[in-house]
Amino acid sequence: MRFALLLPVAALLLGGCAGYHVGPIKPTRMAKVTTIAVPTFKNDTLLPRVEVLLANSVIKQFQQDGTYQIARENAADAIFQGHLEQVIRRPSRSVRGNVLLTREYTLTLRCTYEVHDRVTGVVLDRRSAVGQTTFFVSGTDTIAADLTQDERQALPLAAEDLAKDIVSHLSEGW
Repeated sequence: MRFALLLPVAALLLGGCAGYHVGPIKPTRMAKVTTIAVPTFKNDTLLPRVEVLLANSVIKQFQQDGTYQIARENAADAIFQGHLEQVIRRPSRSVRGNVLLTREYTLTLRCTYEVHDRVTGVVLDRRSAVGQTTFFVSGTDTIAADLTQDERQALPLAAEDLAKDIVSHLSEGW
């Protein structure tokens, strides 16, 4: 009698875990991929020497995620190809008392990427991604401010945000 009462309770408690899976759950289009190659990005912007920074950020994020192993192009299951299309710097906050002088900027990196099967050449995934960060202008006046240097220091943070967007989509599907 007690067993008959405990059986439905046990089924309800243990039934909630029925859909869980141990380990990485890849999107179906990437199910056969275990290794991936990440060459340097193509750069269509006027920002110099950013291609390797973006590729290194994506590689580090893949290594941190652990779903795919990084390999050379001739040994990988898939090849990731990134293409930086835009770098946008927008004013976010002006100086108090002077609305023409900007104190904080938003830096946005926009890119597209494709993942190809190395053997067949079939496109496994194609998407655009965005990375963003904010940065403050150093110096108290416009003469001492070095906007280019401040933007250059904020670039790795935007690249890291872009890499998180890319890797989360490829490893989790969203």
